[in-house]
Amino acid sequence: MRLPLLCTALLALTLTPPAAVLHAQTQPPLLALSEVVTLTQSDPAAALAKLDQVISQMPQDDARLTFDLFEMKAQILRDLGRTLEAAQTRAQLAVFAAGNRERLDIDPVPIWAAAAALFEEGGDLATARDALGEMKQQQRENGASADQLDATQAQIDRLTLALGEDVKEPLFAADNSTRGAFGTGGTAEYTEVDVYYATDRARSGETDPGAFYGYARGALDYGIATVTIPKIHQQGIVDAPSIWKLEFSENPAKHVVLQSITPVAVDAFFGAMSRELETRGADAAFVFIHGYNVAFDQAARRAAQIAYDMKFPGIPVLYSWPSRGSTAGYIADTAVVRLSGRRLSRFLDDMIDRSGAGTIHIVAHSMGNRALTDALELLALRRGLGSGSEPVFDQVLFAAPDVDADLFAEMMPTIRPVAKRLTLYASEQDWALATSKQLHGDAPRAGQGGGDMITRPEFDSVDMSLLGDDMLAHSYFADDSSALADMVALFWRNAAPNLRCGLEPVVEDGTTAPIWNYTPGSCSERALMAVLAHMQSEGVSDSAAARQILASTIADAATAEALQPVVDRLLSE
Repeated sequence: MRLPLLCTALLALTLTPPAAVLHAQTQPPLLALSEVVTLTQSDPAAALAKLDQVISQMPQDDARLTFDLFEMKAQILRDLGRTLEAAQTRAQLAVFAAGNRERLDIDPVPIWAAAAALFEEGGDLATARDALGEMKQQQRENGASADQLDATQAQIDRLTLALGEDVKEPLFAADNSTRGAFGTGGTAEYTEVDVYYATDRARSGETDPGAFYGYARGALDYGIATVTIPKIHQQGIVDAPSIWKLEFSENPAKHVVLQSITPVAVDAFFGAMSRELETRGADAAFVFIHGYNVAFDQAARRAAQIAYDMKFPGIPVLYSWPSRGSTAGYIADTAVVRLSGRRLSRFLDDMIDRSGAGTIHIVAHSMGNRALTDALELLALRRGLGSGSEPVFDQVLFAAPDVDADLFAEMMPTIRPVAKRLTLYASEQDWALATSKQLHGDAPRAGQGGGDMITRPEFDSVDMSLLGDDMLAHSYFADDSSALADMVALFWRNAAPNLRCGLEPVVEDGTTAPIWNYTPGSCSERALMAVLAHMQSEGVSDSAAARQILASTIADAATAEALQPVVDRLLSE
């Protein structure tokens, strides 16, 4: 490859010890990035100079911020007509993404494709071919289909001929090396999870599943995303290649991989969902709405991971709004998310009326809560729901909501009738919310815990601050199995906080609705998740049957004995 020395410098960042990432204290310069974004429209050269200044001041152990800043740089270089420099930057980003998959959760394949296109546009056909070769290697290790590999090889062959060289194998020859290499969900290496999705992202025109949907606004699209979960998967982790294990690309036997996307018409979508629930003998679905700085493929894999870890008996459903999937895209995300809320509201109406699910849970994360709160408020008003109305949803979980705290509280009386229970998960360690507070005139966000934690009688307030600082990703609610165990208890039994494990009330004078602090590690959470999932699947409703499940699920007698009172409390209502 003809990549410059900066590639080596970027790769050096992959060697930053994980502990340094977890304990860095510098907040991302979103205000400065907003200035860069504004300048790109009027003065790209000035934007590039400002961006270089931001890069020189950025924390050197934040892989996501590093990636996003250099991605911005590549786009500005392209806008300035400095095509080969933009191509080089894209190639560096692909190498950086491959070396940081555990932290970035970004597929290098579409980045190599973009780099190759730019090299070709700039007249460097040899390096364009090299980039496609790197792309094909990534695809092969990802478990890409033979058709995808053939299409990449066709591009390599085309450039080879354009360079006046002979093709060393039959033109556009089928690559048989991976045909049948990965089977369906019954293999010993991984399990397939189908995530039903609705999105108002526009299709990108790419065929690769990881890049099928971009960040442009589009009409509501429906489909099924197939995600593979490795059998060696650990609960609560979206497995990705680790440089510490000398892994640089996805493998379905080791990593959570988005394997395919199948768009379907709306009638077929709900028909398929209803038939699958009937086939499974299940009656439940949960809808996941992702947050800021999340691409479609990341959201699909996250929804699959949550369903798999919880052993959810029903269907996982993703609603994906057009987040740019970039740190620098915060302002753009704020501009589009509330439009998506209107579309989400209608989609939730359809879930109620057409999905065949009698029990529907909703989990929204970060800025996705702006879409959800708008959607639920509109739905409640449209359906005339009020005090005494039959709830149309079971559990609604607001995880780290990036919503103005006062607005959130004002919306709750209208939203409360839509669900059996509303739960707020918050953290005082959340960087993104702290930065959002700055951007919004120091107005507290609903997802902030600690001294800023809000409480109202309409919802349960759970402070997850002790789970630690999760930095920009701020996905503690899905990344830590203890929070997932709490979600299982909610989904299964609609359990009040006093009946769930690890929650202790913090009652302040004059407060009728306490804040509940979560203490991680107090409930043998991984074992508890397995037990609760087993009991849910068996329809357990009494302590005697629960004891039998505990004995058959938990080999360690002491752990089983410790979990018995936890289970008894859940079954007490």
